[in-house]
Amino acid sequence: VGTVMSVVFSGSEARRQATAAAKPSGTLVSRGSLILILLLVATLLAPNYLIRRGAFVYKLMVTLVGLAAVGLFAYWKKTPQELRRWLRETWWFVRVIMPLLLAGVFVVGVIARLIPQPWVQKWLSGSGLLASFLATMIGAVSYFATMTEAPFVDKLMGLGMGKGPALALLLTGPGISLPNWLAVARVFGWRKALVYVVTVIVLGTVTGWVVGNFVLPG
Repeated sequence: VGTVMSVVFSGSEARRQATAAAKPSGTLVSRGSLILILLLVATLLAPNYLIRRGAFVYKLMVTLVGLAAVGLFAYWKKTPQELRRWLRETWWFVRVIMPLLLAGVFVVGVIARLIPQPWVQKWLSGSGLLASFLATMIGAVSYFATMTEAPFVDKLMGLGMGKGPALALLLTGPGISLPNWLAVARVFGWRKALVYVVTVIVLGTVTGWVVGNFVLPG
């Protein structure tokens, strides 16, 4: 994927590097920004690692403490303009991506329970290109919460899904999703996002087909 992106956008990358070289050198991330990022990561991870058992309210309390630390540090280190820009970008992600995340988790859970076996056997069995492509598309548009893609694929294989399509779904499911498309487009632009998504889909389809037919046939 990285090689394809480098070849397709070699011209724009060369211009970007030339522009960057002309600017005064400096650190990529300031110390304050790095500490803020670490605080955000700690706020995300601490509730699950510190509170393994007990009521959910304890995890909520740890999260609130982390958010308070993030807020105080940001207020101390960042300018009002930077804070407003940060909150504006955060609100954009919450407003656009959160509904898709919730819908994605719900749909994946429903599909795993209600998908008819004849449909799986008709469209996802074997190791043909069409089956691998459909599995890749399911992975490309669906959002899988962490560690849910493996049980989901195992359920589909129990209903008749082929090994090649299963691998194709596992390759694309954790890597991209509809919310991920929007995030990539927001940061890098729609053109690069489109090339990235198409490349992942094509490579996932081809890999599933090759593995299903030549590596793990039958």
